[in-house]
Amino acid sequence: MSKLTKPQIRAHEQALRLLERGCLTHEEKLFVFENYREDAEHINSKAGAFFTPFGLANDFVLQIPYRYEHTIRIIDLCAGIGILSYAASLEGNSWSRSYADITCVEINPDYVEVGKKLLPQATWICGDALDPEFTKSLGRFDFAMSNPPFGNTPTPHRGAYISSAFEHMVIEAAARIADEGAFIIPQMSAPFVYSGTSDHRWLEAGKGRTFEEKTGIKLEFNAGIDTAVHKNEWHGVAPVCEIVCCDFTERTGQMKMEA
Repeated sequence: MSKLTKPQIRAHEQALRLLERGCLTHEEKLFVFENYREDAEHINSKAGAFFTPFGLANDFVLQIPYRYEHTIRIIDLCAGIGILSYAASLEGNSWSRSYADITCVEINPDYVEVGKKLLPQATWICGDALDPEFTKSLGRFDFAMSNPPFGNTPTPHRGAYISSAFEHMVIEAAARIADEGAFIIPQMSAPFVYSGTSDHRWLEAGKGRTFEEKTGIKLEFNAGIDTAVHKNEWHGVAPVCEIVCCDFTERTGQMKMEA
């Protein structure tokens, strides 16, 4: 648990009081998303889990392939309290473009209960996104998204994946159940450098390239989103991230996937 300031504690407690209500307005939900502290009662540095800032979530939805008057099935892996899914639902239902049928998977039951109050229209499942048997039971999705825990985060399912970094394992898991996806990962795990610098470039080597070579999953560039704009909006951390996009229908064949 982090040591919060008195204003942060007061705002978190106000968010908890709002969550006790039966129905929240959009403005009240935004307050909860911005002030509910994931580090108030959980040691998130150990779990590597930090909630996406709402501004970044709003930018992220540019990657979702909505189609006018079509339903898109979305799975949010390591969903937290659902901020990516909430932003996706707002965007998907605007302009009558699309309907987003969203499934949120989160291992922390406390976060699941909060998420159900903030996004009750989504299907919430408390489960391990890296459990191969569990994810296989979820069915197929058009699009997968995630802001997963970063780095060498403990998991009992490490042996089921080619990758060693948790964020890359989540992408592998998504490849088994979705046609395409987008993911917020550490800049050092991407095959390019874009956010927070004017020295934009593709990398010839590094963790991202190793992941591509071993799995056959390409980590492509996004719609031009500089995640560093929101660097200071995270709770307790200020990570430099990138958004990578994957088309799981185009494979180079190195990784044998389940049917």
